[in-house]
Order: sequence, then structure tokens, then C-alpha cells
Amino acid sequence: MASWEDNIRKVVPYVPGEQPKEKNIIKLNTNENPYGPSKRVLEKAVELENLKLYPDPAATELVDTIAAYHGLNSNQVFVGVGSDDVLAMAFLTFFNSGKKILFPDITYSFYDVWAELFNIPYETVAVDDNFRIKASDYYGENGGIIFPNPNAPTSIGESLSFVEDIVKNNKDVIVIVDEAYVDFGGETALPLIDKYDNLLVVRTYSKSRSMAGLRIGYAMGNDKLIKYLNDVKYSYNSYTMNLPSIILGKESMLDDEYFKETVRKVIDTREWFKAEIEKLGFSCPPSKANFLFITHNTLTAKEIFEKAKANKIYVRYFNKPRIDNYLRVTIGTREEMETFLSFLKTLV
Repeated sequence: MASWEDNIRKVVPYVPGEQPKEKNIIKLNTNENPYGPSKRVLEKAVELENLKLYPDPAATELVDTIAAYHGLNSNQVFVGVGSDDVLAMAFLTFFNSGKKILFPDITYSFYDVWAELFNIPYETVAVDDNFRIKASDYYGENGGIIFPNPNAPTSIGESLSFVEDIVKNNKDVIVIVDEAYVDFGGETALPLIDKYDNLLVVRTYSKSRSMAGLRIGYAMGNDKLIKYLNDVKYSYNSYTMNLPSIILGKESMLDDEYFKETVRKVIDTREWFKAEIEKLGFSCPPSKANFLFITHNTLTAKEIFEKAKANKIYVRYFNKPRIDNYLRVTIGTREEMETFLSFLKTLV
């Protein structure tokens, strides 16, 4: 090894779901919303001439619209390039005590990557045999807490009282609740942000708002937390949010009727598909997300994954302890799920 490599920051990167380039596939592996964005987004003109200018570093139009939608003040909202950017910024800003931060052992697999990248000590806390998080496991001394609600890849959502139990027992650290999937039936922690000044709630446009390609995420909390986040952002890159994202993100938030319609379609298809696959010997936790976490009583997850892929159906397989016999299946359109169901019937 060359001597200059001794001082390189070396991390094991996060591995996203496969993004196949082939056509005529059914893509159920990365939790996108299959219905596409609102017509307001598709029809909104973006003045391309303005791309020669720097965008508003505060993304004011977008921030104001998000705040109004959630009944907040604009100084309670922070925006970033997808929730991954927001979460990474939060790790960098809030987890600096030198004490171990806590998050579940089965959860979003980017958390340990950020902890390693930023040299933040951490400890993973085991979920129980039913993949449930136990609030009392987070009562001890720590340097901060983060967990998704609903959790991923398990799809399990916890109640508002459960979240409050963790927050009120950790008032001396920041607690981050990652609500990427909350719109599909979960219970938001947003009512708690005025009660607890140590709570940050993070959302994304990538799932329920069908805009994964534009990379919009946001955090909500008290004005002091948001100011600290912005101070770090402006010290790192003032212009993180591009102009089209600001304009089109605003339009998406304004079309609440379309948003609720597509979310309802996903939920209805999820419940129908869950009932159908249970007839075939599959089981899964009750889902509050836009995916199911499934296992079969005889077929292995790896076998199903490989045979589905051979039939141009992509689902997510995790070769990890405790979950290597489960598949995460994104809920697509009714037609897509009917095709996948037919495949599963043939396979079984």
C-alpha cells in the first residue's frame, strides 16, 4: 500500500437497490411510488434560462410551502437533497458527544455508514423476534437516537405514544424519527415537536410523492434545531437544492388531492396483495409502509429472488443475519402486483 493511503478515510459504502437498465420489467425493489407525480408537477414550466443563475440557497418557496402544509412556521423546516442528505447533515450536526448513538440492528442500512463516515461511535439495539423495537432498550445513556417509523425493511409502524416514550426518556440528546414511509398508514411524531425541543422528524418526497428522481427531503423541528442544521449546511454547500426541485417540489405539496389518491391506491393494493400471498404460504408483519416484508414457509427468499429476477421481476433480497429469508416487496400498480402474484402461484 502506498504511504498516502494511510490517511485516506475508508468506509464500506451503502449499497442501494439495483437499478436495472433493461425494459419491460416489474420493479418492486426500491420503494418508488408507481403512479408518478401530480399533473401540477408535470405541467409546471421551469424557466430553463434561469438555470444560469444560482438557486435560492434557502429554498424559500419550497420551505414556506412545506411549513404551511404541516401548519408550521418556516423556521421549523429544513430542506435537503433527498432525506439521505438531510439525515447525513443531521448526523454531522447533532451526534458529536463522543458517546454511542443508538439505532435498531434491523433498520435502514445507511445509518451505520454515516456513523462510520463521520467517526461517530454507535451501537445497534436488537429488535425482538417479531422485529419490534423495544422503547425501554433506549433509556440508557447515549449520544443520540435514530430510528425509522415505520421501520425499514420490516414495514412495522409504532404508535405516537411509543415514540414519545423514547423522546421523553432522552431529553439530553437529539432523537431523530425517520418518517420516509409514514404516509402509507403510520402515525407521525410531528405533534411532539413543539413539546420536545430535542426531536427532529424527517420526511422525503421519494416515496409517497413519487419524486425520487428530483431528490427532495426535509426535516421538521424547533427553530433552534433547524438553525443548527442550516449553519452546517451553509458551511458545507449553500446551494444544495436545485431550481427545478424547489419549483416542482412546491407544486407537488400543493396538490393534496392527488397525493392522497395515490397513497390510498398503494394502501389498498398492499392489503389485497398481502391477503392473496398469505393463501400461498407467505407471511409478513402488518405493514404501515409501501412495501411488504415477506417470507415463505418452504421456499427460501434467495430462491424466490433469483427466479423472480429471471422473470424480469425485481424485489429486494438482504443477505444479512436474521433477515436473509425475507424479501422486501414494493407495492406497484394493481396490474404489476397481479403479474407478480401469478408468478408466485406458479412458483409455489
